[in-house]
Amino acid sequence: MKHPTGSEGVDDLAQAPAGNEGDTTDTARLETFADGVIAIAITLLILEVKVPHTSGQDLGAALRHQWPSFAAYVVSFITIGVMWVNHHHMFRLIERTNHTFLILNVLFLMTIGFLPWPTVLVATYIHDPDGRIVATFAYGATMVAIAIMFNVVWRYAAAKGGRLLIPEVDRDTLPRVSRSYLLGPTVYGAATLIALADPYVSLGIFAALAVFWLLPRSGTRQAATLP
Repeated sequence: MKHPTGSEGVDDLAQAPAGNEGDTTDTARLETFADGVIAIAITLLILEVKVPHTSGQDLGAALRHQWPSFAAYVVSFITIGVMWVNHHHMFRLIERTNHTFLILNVLFLMTIGFLPWPTVLVATYIHDPDGRIVATFAYGATMVAIAIMFNVVWRYAAAKGGRLLIPEVDRDTLPRVSRSYLLGPTVYGAATLIALADPYVSLGIFAALAVFWLLPRSGTRQAATLP
């Protein structure tokens, strides 16, 4: 019989001990929900790239004018895609959840679902000298929030010797993996602050990071001996 996830109604039905934060369940529904939210967010990105109405003017010129939309789409798509990949690898190591962990994942997915909005904001205001700084800063702040929440989710799962992780995890590597994930919020935070001085440099860093995250690197995949 599965343990309750933390909802009071389920707790009562299962007659679980009151206040037992250690009550756990499997991760299948959480992963399915996460896949759905990420799929919707990544689809919304392309829906915001509009077909230009030229009214007899040069279509090629109109498409060239839309380059910020295409660039923002690519960077945000790759970023969300890499987050999905890392989330997937993380859950190869996580076999249990509890109520707090579920809520933390909801908050993480909230930041992912928000990313299409600042993506459109940047694409719309990059040609506006007065608006591009604010738009780029908002985009960067969202990236920082995503990276922070990813760290929070992982650190909660790995806390207390990996309380929610599979038995095969090498506990000695957990601090190293946790430290490696701090690169994300640190670099995104620096790029966001740079936006206040030069939005184009900031956006260039975001694009470079999207490409960098595609490269094979250390992470949760190396934190366990998997079957």
